[in-house]
Amino acid sequence: MLVSHIAPKSLWVGIGCQQSVSKLLIHCAIEFVFAEYDLDLATIAGLATLDRKANEPGLVEYCRESGWFLKSYRPERLNSVTVPRPSQLVSALVGTASVAEAAALCAAHTDILLVPKQKFRLKPESGSVTIAIALCDR
Repeated sequence: MLVSHIAPKSLWVGIGCQQSVSKLLIHCAIEFVFAEYDLDLATIAGLATLDRKANEPGLVEYCRESGWFLKSYRPERLNSVTVPRPSQLVSALVGTASVAEAAALCAAHTDILLVPKQKFRLKPESGSVTIAIALCDR
């Protein structure tokens, strides 16, 4: 058990995803990671991602249905955050070496990740989702 008691609406979920990822895949990824780390979905303040992913239909719909905020950040802002697991491949593709971890840290206004990035796939769904979680320090 990672954390037994976290205040409501204090976790920010950073999310990186491939284009046209489904709402179902996002939902399953978040539920899986929260179950793995013994976290309560009721503690989620919102999701954070790269600005070009903020209009992904699956992501927008999932946030709307869940009642969560969706924050987005430009690559330059995400690049300004030190992360434990930067990716040269991600940097080449989207202009920042981190999406999930950096976005979670930006949204939570902290430099400490509660859960490092976790990559998730779900057959037969196409694509993948990367999740990281940070605890808000405000």
